[in-house]
Parts: sequence; C-alpha cells; structure tokens
Amino acid sequence: MCAAVRGWQPGYVELRCLIVDDSLRFLEAARRLLELQSVRVVGTAGTGERALELAAELRPDVALVDVGLGEESGFDVARRLGAVPVIMISTRDADDLGQLVEESPAVGFLPKARLSGPAIRALLSGSRGT
Repeated sequence: MCAAVRGWQPGYVELRCLIVDDSLRFLEAARRLLELQSVRVVGTAGTGERALELAAELRPDVALVDVGLGEESGFDVARRLGAVPVIMISTRDADDLGQLVEESPAVGFLPKARLSGPAIRALLSGSRGT
C-alpha cells in the first residue's frame, strides 16, 4: 500500500466515491451508509466496463471495487482503473485476500462489514488496517 494517495487531502470535507459491485442491494445500502458519513457516492457500477466509463466521466477520488464481480475479477478492474485510487472490498476476510491485495494496485482492502467513511479515509491517508 502507498503511504498516502497523491492529491487527496485528509482534511478534505467531501470525498467523491465510485462503488463497483454486482449486488444492487449492496450498492444501495453502501450508498446510504457512506453518504451519512460525508462520502459522496458519485456513481455505482455493476460491471468493470461500466466502472471504467463512470470513472472517466465522473473522476472520483476513490473507487470501492468488489473482489468478485460475477464472472469478472475485481483485481482486473482495479488495474484497468489506472489513476483512480482503488480500495478492494469483499465479504471475504482480509486474511484470505492479503497477498492478492498486496500484489494489486489497490491502496488497501476493507471487508464489507467494516465499510465506513472513516475507514476509507484512513486507507487513503496511508493508515493500514481493515
């Protein structure tokens, strides 16, 4: 993981986020939760292709990408997102995915059960943890 994501400032009030997950139910719940915590969800995508389109159009500060996107790998999507900082998310435990996350361009990993605005900000500012 990088020490801090270039261009993102910890004191920045609004964080613009793209959520990529193939579960509509999760997308809606995550949007509600994060927007209560000063994270502006600028878009949601259910596929890698849609995520790439929205990232180019909306230029989010961070993308939350599910490890498993149906038949797609979230790790492949993370690589294709390029300059957008990515945090991998999953219902799986961090211990199961640690090596894959470390080898990916993602700045970190959050289990879906621990998803929160403060946790996202901590990873973006360079703090380790799940």
